[in-house]
Amino acid sequence: MTGPWGRVTWPAGFALLAAALAVVGHAQGMPVALSAVLGALSALSAAGVALVWRDICSKRKAKERTLGGLLSQYFSVKLVGWLGERQRRRLEADTLNVKRAQEETLLQRLRRNADTCYGKRYDFSSIKDSATFRARHPVTTYVHYRDLISRIAAGEDGVITARRPLVLAMTSGTSGPSAMLLSTKDTDTEFFLQGVTVCLDVMRKAFPASESLQRTTKFFYTPTSRQSEAGIPIGPNSSTPASSRHMLNLYTTPAPAYQVLCERDALYLHLLFALKDPSVGTLESNFASTVFYAFSALQERWQELVEDVELGRVSAALALEPEVRAALEGLMRPDPGRAAELRARFEEGFQGIAARLWPHLHLVLAVDSGSNRIYGEMLRDHYCQGVPFYSPFYAATEGLIGVNLWPELPSRRYLLCPRSMFCEFLPEGRLDEEPLDTLLMEEVEEGRSYELVVTNASGLFRYRIGDVVKVVAFHNRCPIVEFQYRRGQMLNLRGEKISELLFLEALQKAVALWPGAQLVDYCCAESGILGDRMGGSDPHYQVFLELKGVRNLTEEQRYKLDHCLQQDSSVYKSFRTKGSIGPMRVQLVAGGAFLELRRQMMSFSSTSANTFKMQRVVRRKEYAHFLLGKTLS
Repeated sequence: MTGPWGRVTWPAGFALLAAALAVVGHAQGMPVALSAVLGALSALSAAGVALVWRDICSKRKAKERTLGGLLSQYFSVKLVGWLGERQRRRLEADTLNVKRAQEETLLQRLRRNADTCYGKRYDFSSIKDSATFRARHPVTTYVHYRDLISRIAAGEDGVITARRPLVLAMTSGTSGPSAMLLSTKDTDTEFFLQGVTVCLDVMRKAFPASESLQRTTKFFYTPTSRQSEAGIPIGPNSSTPASSRHMLNLYTTPAPAYQVLCERDALYLHLLFALKDPSVGTLESNFASTVFYAFSALQERWQELVEDVELGRVSAALALEPEVRAALEGLMRPDPGRAAELRARFEEGFQGIAARLWPHLHLVLAVDSGSNRIYGEMLRDHYCQGVPFYSPFYAATEGLIGVNLWPELPSRRYLLCPRSMFCEFLPEGRLDEEPLDTLLMEEVEEGRSYELVVTNASGLFRYRIGDVVKVVAFHNRCPIVEFQYRRGQMLNLRGEKISELLFLEALQKAVALWPGAQLVDYCCAESGILGDRMGGSDPHYQVFLELKGVRNLTEEQRYKLDHCLQQDSSVYKSFRTKGSIGPMRVQLVAGGAFLELRRQMMSFSSTSANTFKMQRVVRRKEYAHFLLGKTLS
């Protein structure tokens, strides 16, 4: 699933704040830090300086913060706040005339790449409007670009884009094999200006406490990458916060921890340094699943973590390079007071633990919709009870698609960004028809669903990204969408086309009918991939559930899921009635089975821990057989 942030590969949220921090300057040493900010202060009157200082002092909650670090963070927040207001005004103007904004965006892309091999093939230089472009250029999929991108990876310039790519970005491969796409400077710039700054402006107004000078705990794992024949990095399009010294002051995790490539050890360090700081203001990650896994690890290892806080050490169980261990332990100090406080909080239980560990916590910043919906719900109901959530972007490896201007709404909806992607829309009911007739942004209808077709800043033209979205409203004249499903994540034995969203809603209804049961994770498989182990001759769905609160289900309870799906899908019901599809088989798996499956899936793909999303319909028989081996009942 792409979904909001679905295949997004940028660091979650606001990594590009480094650009703003670089403006005001930052240094590790106090004297240099002071000199760096004096230039900014010199433009202020004496009264202005006094007001800035008073504002900083009033917002300072964290311990062990340097003056230079506080001033650097203060001015970066102010600068990006100003930039966000400016970009928001531009976005509002574009929503009044989306046709013009879209046309200008498209023609700019065509002009920029007109002299490439690809641009000459389709005669971009002669195209003067979107109608000509759509008539001349076909709707495409990844197969259309695969050989062209291979030429770029080998070192050929000017193939698709005028700019050499910064990264050959690998998609997460949720609904099929990973694809290698281009990521250019233009993509990053658009993401920052049209996405990051606008959402920071939204966040600042919706959650005023986010302007405080508290640190963020960012669950981010340094990805591994390789290089192409021409030396272009291949891997997730993400950089560690430690890649910019300007960013380190924003986060609780220190730079040496980002050298740790083992996810389990890196997570331990994220948790350790977060627990040391009682004034953490935000928990951030690309996806709610990552935050959920972090709290699961915290529940498992809290005693070890508290002991490290108390003694001022880093656990000997972590396999760290000697220089990394030495650097981290140099940052630790015994803190028996904080350890006693933490121990008391943990012994009270894990319901609402986040707000008790960090009393000033004001936000969880992560995608909690699409395939991450169940993790968001578990976090809100349990670990992060009472803490607001904000899912800021709808984006993908292909680029920024939309921004969430309504964080207070329980449904995650995104305003399409008219100057980020040139968007076309395939009506849901005609996705497999030829010819593929698309609609433009000003032609879609509220209440209808469409597959997105995009032309981006990195060499994709009329590209089907596989996302189906529903137009739920308009902001001025610009569509607001909710993500529905990935086409590749459908159950489809007989043409019934059960989407991830439809199945999850039926599953949640069934779980509500099972006393004491709480859904932890799930996935499905079509019986054909199981071969001799499918348990019957009729095609059917094999459903694997990890539940809390129950160890077994009666056959009648298991049938409730099949019944709920029949209620929600008349097509599925008709096939069940005719006997074309057999009864659903529901398997309960052992606790932790999906965490193990996650590790397996990551080992078979090019995705990283930052971009991983659980596959809700598994296509590899190895995954289905693994879960069968974990079945309890």
